[in-house]
Parts: sequence; structure tokens; C-alpha cells
Amino acid sequence: MAIDREMPLKEQMKFDMRAEEVDIMEGDPQLDADGGATINFGPEVQMSEGHTENLADFLSEGDLDVISRDLVEAYEGDKDSREEWSSTYAEGLDLLGMKYEERSNPFPGASGVSHPLLAESVTQFQAQSYKELFPAGGPVKTQVMGMTNPQVEAQSGRVKEFMNYQLTHVMEEYEPELDQMLFHLPLSGSAFRKIYFDNTLGRPVSKFVSSEDLVVPYEATDLMTCARITHVVKMMSNELRKFQVSGFYRDIDLEDPKDDDPSKVKEKIDEIDGKKKAYTKDNVHTLLEMHVDLDLPGYEDANEAGEETGISLPYIVTIEDNSGEILSIRRNWNEQDPLKIKKQYFVHYKFLPGLGFYGFGLIHMLGGLTKTATSILRQLIDAGTLVNLPAGFKARGLRIRDDDQPLVPGEFRDVDAPAGDIRNSLVPLPYKEPSGTLFNLLGFVIESGKSFAAVADMKLGEGNEVNPVGTTMALLERGMKVMSAIHKRMHMAQGKEFKLLAQLFAETLPNVYPYQVVGGNQAVKAQDFDERIDVIPVSDPNIFSVTQRVTLAQQQLQLAQAAPEMHSLPEAYRRMYEAMGVQNIEALMPPPPQPQPKDPATENSDLLAGMPAQAFQGQNHDAHIASHFSLMTSTVVKSNPMAMANIQAHVMQHISLKAQEEIQAEVQQQMMQMPPEQQQMMQQQMMMEMQNRVAEREAELIDNFVTELEDALKDSTQDPLVELKKEELELREQDMERKAQEAQLKLELEERKADDRKETDEDRIDQQKDALAIRSAIAAEKLEKDSKNKMMDKAEKITANLEKTAANILNPNGRQQ
Repeated sequence: MAIDREMPLKEQMKFDMRAEEVDIMEGDPQLDADGGATINFGPEVQMSEGHTENLADFLSEGDLDVISRDLVEAYEGDKDSREEWSSTYAEGLDLLGMKYEERSNPFPGASGVSHPLLAESVTQFQAQSYKELFPAGGPVKTQVMGMTNPQVEAQSGRVKEFMNYQLTHVMEEYEPELDQMLFHLPLSGSAFRKIYFDNTLGRPVSKFVSSEDLVVPYEATDLMTCARITHVVKMMSNELRKFQVSGFYRDIDLEDPKDDDPSKVKEKIDEIDGKKKAYTKDNVHTLLEMHVDLDLPGYEDANEAGEETGISLPYIVTIEDNSGEILSIRRNWNEQDPLKIKKQYFVHYKFLPGLGFYGFGLIHMLGGLTKTATSILRQLIDAGTLVNLPAGFKARGLRIRDDDQPLVPGEFRDVDAPAGDIRNSLVPLPYKEPSGTLFNLLGFVIESGKSFAAVADMKLGEGNEVNPVGTTMALLERGMKVMSAIHKRMHMAQGKEFKLLAQLFAETLPNVYPYQVVGGNQAVKAQDFDERIDVIPVSDPNIFSVTQRVTLAQQQLQLAQAAPEMHSLPEAYRRMYEAMGVQNIEALMPPPPQPQPKDPATENSDLLAGMPAQAFQGQNHDAHIASHFSLMTSTVVKSNPMAMANIQAHVMQHISLKAQEEIQAEVQQQMMQMPPEQQQMMQQQMMMEMQNRVAEREAELIDNFVTELEDALKDSTQDPLVELKKEELELREQDMERKAQEAQLKLELEERKADDRKETDEDRIDQQKDALAIRSAIAAEKLEKDSKNKMMDKAEKITANLEKTAANILNPNGRQQ
């Protein structure tokens, strides 16, 4: 170790303090030419400490005492500054109604029931948020930042599966801790998660920290800018001893911890749980883990010139509360960070934003309504009790056996009434029935509380009525306004938590980490957790219920089915299954098979059969092009224009890939010859140049291919396309002649039909004329005959009349009439 004679006084003190800890010094000091000296302290002495070392081992006891005293005093001040908050929180826990209150006011046996408005709201929130933030398939999904490619997509899938596997199987504490946090959050308004690497477990952990165990200064507004964060940790003596032996904490003697006075919140929680500390020999230490900014002596911040800047740097100081001993001081920034920015370990979950650092919970927002509802409910019950068991006055001389005991049904007691009439000796107090106004007021208070807490039942359909999708969504949105805002805050907080976990995985995972999942072994790389993949919660910040999610997915599916040409039906069905919570969707909807590279003969067979062919990188493009070239010059392909076009399109794919691979290899060779700094600067320019060179190379290859193809096709006697065109023209000419002949025959047939119709019409006219003449002759003859008959009849009638007249003139007696 070299000693400089011009070393600052503080550095000399630091050197002297460390020299006192050395028992053996090998050899005498050796003077250097520049005036310094070199001292050999032996091979077992190591005077340098790493970035993660416990700095408390290198500071003097005096410095440690000063730091401990200042930090403990600051912690006590921070705790006193939120005394009123603790009192409000503790009093609000009584509103849960977990314990029945025995009351003697206004009369012994008065009702001590509490209305379950607050408990119902807390339970509903916990149930809804728990299934949203931790679904069965895992709470993590990934999002690719920037441009995507198959490699990045595969990386995103590995990160997603690995983190979900860790949270659902490996990190066994995560789910129960989340469940407990979601019950505390709506009560206190604030809850915290602590994400760190546990050396004992050998993996990252995420622990729930209640609001009463995390103390911040009065001026704090958020965790990022908070100057001091104190996490109160309870640790058994044996567990603390393990950390001391492992070297994580200083190996110093600690006194047995004393029973400290619990906070008001802790007392109230123990009272509700029905717990009481009876055994006092558990030796539970209270550790104050303080994330603070300090200007440690000997570790001051300095600029490039070596001058102290006076800037306090972030450290984590752990103090044993009973003795005030500092157990560890560790740097709280990344070693490679030149700005020494504080590392974050805590995530703040807020129910409602509040007016300061701590958020507001249902105790703050519904406490008054719950007290009012409880008071009204007790009044109604007490009024019913007094009406059912009335009290009043009795005359002094009236004697009733066992008058201090209430009557039971079916009981008659002896009464000595001096006046003879019992009613004159008893005067009951005028108790009223439970007030209807109070009952209506109770309903109004409950409805107001439920409306705020979004736990009211939403009737989306009455009877057989079915609401449209738009109406259903409007009702859901109106009923879930408050809950949706709370869910967005939790979604953001959980996103921060997952980012901290991803950073820990990136820092602590080996290069390749295998893990066992359903379907076989999987592996994830430490470099998978980079900036290209963003880890976000699987929950939707705009949706807070399964009903909303299913309704939206159903509407998407209906739109996709109505216009399938504009949508992807498999994706619409997949989203519908995801909204319904269906597991193993791949078994129901297997992905389509991906094309695989094929040999040239198989590609030729597919092209002749009319099936598409796909070219791939890494193939022998020259061999494929030669094989397809030979097929194009065959007689079979010459007479098949469709096959010719398919083969040419496939050859163009090989030409494109060949040009890209050639130019890419040349560019990579040029980049390797440049220094790394110049590579980053020239990367964008080289990409543009590569695209231009690829286009030029493709044009050259296409020109050569077309020239060779034309030369090969010139050897044929006739271009098969021309022959096909001639045959097509001949067929068209024959078809036109056939159509003309058919038209001429049709015309002649029509003329013949017209002549036949004319002759037929003339014959029909002649026949009609003959028939008309015959009918006319018959009619005339009949008319003549009828006329004759009529004349003969008339003559006969005249003759008969004359005969009759003559007979009447000459009667039988010969007498004239």
C-alpha cells in the first residue's frame, strides 16, 4: 500500500483507522523515489471493498453511531408526522363490523350490530381485482418494442412463458401476498410491493409491505423522489444470526429485543383477529431498513478533478431498532451508472390518489356513510326491541311476583292490585314503532355507498328482455366508472413491478436457464430481458370485469363474421376464447402448418400441379434456378402458360434471396473491418447502401436469366405460345362459321315456317268462307220454311175459325143465332 505525504487529512485518518485493524506487518516500509512509502501487510489482508460490500465494516464506530443516531431520529419524526393517519386508519377498522359490540347505552342490551357496507365493498373489490390481476394462465404478457421479426417474436414468447412460470410455480409467495395486499389496499388506500433478490432462496421475490410498515417523510410525494424510505422489518433472532454468519450483516453482539409498544393499527388488527401476545421469548428483532441519501465519510462523491461535490449518494442502511446498531450500509446504485441514480425496490399501489403521499381508501371515503348506516340500523333495532318489550310506570302499591324479570310467552303472574283494576296501576311509556323515515334514510345511505364503491347489482336484463351490445356496454361503463379508474392505477403499478422483476432476471439469470413446463423443457436466456421486449400486465386497464371482456370479444366476432374478407376470423375466435378464460386454446385452434424448404424436384412437381412453392434463405439458389430453368424449356411447360408463369415467379424468389445473401455477406465483411465505434455510426448508412446494391444485383441476375431463357426457347421450331394462339384463332374462326351456318339455317327455317303459316291461313279463310255460305243457305232455307209453315198455320187457323163460326150460326135446332 502506497502512502502519499500530501494525502488529505481525512484520507490519512481513514488509513490510520484501517491500519489499527492489522495485526502483522511484513517487512519495513520502503521509501519510493517520489517521497512515498510502500508497506506490506501480508497476503491475507484485503484493503479494497467491492461495490456490493457492506461499508459498515469499513467505517469507524464513531461514524456509525452518528449515522445511526441521525437516522433513528429522522425515522421517529417521520412516524410521528403520520400519527393522525394511523389513528384514522385504526378507528376505521372498527367499521368492518368483525366483532359484535356489547353496548349498555342507551340501555343495557342495546344493539351493537354494524352495517356491512364497508366490509361488502372491500370484499367485492378484492374478489374482482384478484381475478383480473392474477388470472389462471399467469399475469404477464409481453409487447415487442419497435419492428418485429421471427427472432424477436420468439424472444417475446420465451419471456412471457418464463415470467408466468416463475410467478405461478416458482415464486410461491407471490399469489398469497397479492391476495392479502388486495384486501389491505381498499382499507388503507395504500399498499406496497418490495421486489428484491433473496440470497437465501437464490431468486427474486416480491413481498407485500403494508402501509403501516413503510414510513416516509412528511414532505414525500412519491417513491422516486423520496429522500428517505424506512421499511420496518420483523425478524427472528435465529434468522438474523444467519444473515450475520453469511456476512450480509455485521457480526456484532446484539441484546435481546425488548417488547416494543405496537402501533395503533397493529393493536386494532390484533383485536379484530382475536390475537394476544402471550409468549414473550420469541426474540423478534425490529430492523429499520432505510433507503436514504448520505454523504459517508471516506466515500464522498467527487468530480472528474477529484474534488468533493457535497452530493449525498443513495445507500441502504439497516439498523437494529432496539440497540441502534447499524448492521449494514450498502450502495444503492448500479456500478456501471455514472449518474449514481437510486435503485427502486418498492412499488406503490394506490386505491385513490389522495391529497398527499398516502392514498385514500374506503375507510376515508365510506367511513362517514358506514357510521351513519350503522347508527340508523341500531336505532331501528333498538326501537323494535323497546316496542316488543315495553317499559313504563306502575303504582307503588301494585305488587307483581318476580317483577324484575320480563314475561315469557304463555306465562301469567299473580298481581295484587289495590284498586282492583290493573290498568289504573300500570302506565307504559309511549314507545313508537320503528320509523319508516329512518328506514328510507337507511336505504338511501346504503345505495349511495354502494354506488360509490361500484358494488350495486347491475340489472342488464329483466325477464326475457335482452339488451343490445351497445346498451349493455353503456350500462357496464356507467356502473364501473370508479372501479375502472382504480383498476388503471393498479395496472400501472403492476407494470412497474413486472419491470423491476424483469431487471432482476436480466441481472441474476445465467446465460441459459432451463425450466420445466407442460410439454417439455424450455430455456430462457438472460439477454432475452432487453429493451426490445416490454413486460406488461395481462389485465386490460380499460376493462374490469369478465362481462365487459366477453361482450367486447363477442362484438368483435360478430363484425368479423359479417365481413370476413376484412378480418381474421381465427384471431377473432382466439380473442373470444381468451375473454371466456378458455385454457389451451392451441388445442382447439392449432396454428396452420408453416412452409418448409423443399428440394428442386419436389418444387417442380408442386409447380406442375398448380401448387405454390416458397424459396428460403440458405438454399443453393443456383441449383434451384438451373432445375427450374430446365423444366421451363420442356415441351410440357411450353404448352402450359399457367405453369410457365408459376415457375418464373418462383425463380424470381430465388433470385431475390440470392442477391440479398451476396450483398449482405459483402457488407458484413466490410463492417468487420471497421472499429466498433464506426460500425454504430455507419450502420444506418450501410443499410441504405445495401438495399441499393441488392436492387442492382437483382436487376443483373434477372437480365441474365431472361436472356438465357430466350436463347433456349429460340431452338424450338415454333414458339408454343404462338402455336397455341394460332389454334385459338382457328377455333374461333370455325366457331364463327358454325354460328353463321346455324344462323342461315335458322333463317331458312323461319321463312319456311312463315310460308306454311300463310298457306294454312288461306285454307282456313276459304274454309271459313264455305262454312259461312253454307250457314247462310241453311239459314235462308230455314227462314223460308218457317215462313211457309207460319202461313199454313195461319190459313188453318182462319179455316178453323170460319168453320167454328159457321157451326155457331147453324145450331142443331136450325135456329139462327
